[in-house]
Amino acid sequence: MRKSTVPSNAAAPGAASHRWWALLVLALAQFLVVLDASIVNIALPALGEELRLNTNLLSWVITAYVLPFGGLLLLGGRLADRFGHRRLFLAGVAGFGAASAAAGLADSGAWLLTARAVQGASAALLAPAALALVTRLFANPRDRARALGIWGAVAGIGSAAGVLLGGVLTSSFGWPSVFYVNVPVGILVILASPLLLPKDAAAERASLDMPGAAAVTAGIVSLVAALSGTERVGWTSPQTLILAGLAVALIVAFVIRESRAANPLMPLAIFRNKSVSGGNLAMFLIGGATTGLFFALSVYMQQVLHYDAMKAGLTQLPLAGALVVVAGAVPAAVRAFGTRHTLTGSLVLLAAGLIWLSMAPSDASFAADLLGPSLAIGIGLGGAFVSGTELAVHGVADGEAGLASGLVNTSQQIGGAIGLAVLTTLSLARTDSLLGAGKAEPEALTGGFAWAFLGAAALALIGAILVFVTVRTKPSSQAVVIDQSISKLKRREPSA
Repeated sequence: MRKSTVPSNAAAPGAASHRWWALLVLALAQFLVVLDASIVNIALPALGEELRLNTNLLSWVITAYVLPFGGLLLLGGRLADRFGHRRLFLAGVAGFGAASAAAGLADSGAWLLTARAVQGASAALLAPAALALVTRLFANPRDRARALGIWGAVAGIGSAAGVLLGGVLTSSFGWPSVFYVNVPVGILVILASPLLLPKDAAAERASLDMPGAAAVTAGIVSLVAALSGTERVGWTSPQTLILAGLAVALIVAFVIRESRAANPLMPLAIFRNKSVSGGNLAMFLIGGATTGLFFALSVYMQQVLHYDAMKAGLTQLPLAGALVVVAGAVPAAVRAFGTRHTLTGSLVLLAAGLIWLSMAPSDASFAADLLGPSLAIGIGLGGAFVSGTELAVHGVADGEAGLASGLVNTSQQIGGAIGLAVLTTLSLARTDSLLGAGKAEPEALTGGFAWAFLGAAALALIGAILVFVTVRTKPSSQAVVIDQSISKLKRREPSA
């Protein structure tokens, strides 16, 4: 029998009557983590002018957050399994809020970059612990599907809302407000968590695999650093090649270590679960497609269509709205068609929307050229985020919930870093080619962004094919299991 990490008294306050309120608290924290990866983008010009940061240092305002976030996620997930999901969640929220306040108060580049690094490290504790708590709170398959639908919607909305909120806050209150907005939400989460979240079970005494943790953290940081710098120094520069080679060596060392360690940080056996491996593969490709999409779309709207920050943000509302509506319907689709078909169909629709978007001209009208693709992309993303996350945590034991949650976030972050680097390179190469052929700058830029959108569509289509091939769940098997489980429970209920 599988040993549960949920204490016997957890169900009363946290896991039963108030668990939907608990989900709201967890989702709020996750929203901040996802939002903070993109909300700073529009504030960069104003921030750079006041703190006297050049273009190279401005890029590090983003990189300083992404590096510790992506690099520490696996360790954060394992620490949550070891020391308690609620305990690590609260520590992550507290650190994130304090670092956000420090970033808003920054009067130098060094201060700001340090605060951003602490934000990223805190997010690496917060994110896997939060998703692990969701899987603990909602053990029933039907309820878990609904909860993960909300969770996936929050993740998608956070990605889409960054540009909107960044523009509104920067225009109205100045660049520090994009950091200060995290503080009151963090305080609310900290105050509500002890009342709503289940208490942690007694900590296990197994030692942590610190050599493995050091190897994988350094490997992921090296990989993300290599990819993040390609736009500035190129793919064949010594910096990129050295960092990439170091990343490969460290990750290989990590795999060897995990195959031999008595208490591995990441038991490799978890990948025998086809749902986990297929879900992480999907989230890797979804991360690559969406990160490149939102970056290219934001720049296209501002550089080619000459939208200001506020308008560029507002025009992404239909995409976010479609995502929210669809995310709520995904659990029903999963019960009817299975996770495999729901995820595959969502990725195909996402790819179709991206291909449609690539056809937008340099003088595009929002209503005629952008609204339709935005809605298709929003629907596809809503389905993909929810069903991909559900697939990646399906069938995982309670004691590995933090690990599985850390893997999901790691896959998405690494996919985002690789996708952004590759799609940016494609876009710049196409733009330079068109400029060399005598095209005007607006048309050349539009052609470059079109390649970025097509590249993102290719990632989504590859994801659809791989999920369809590797995940062998029958279309309606999950619905049957759920219905059978509910029927058995009803038969066991004593009559009134």
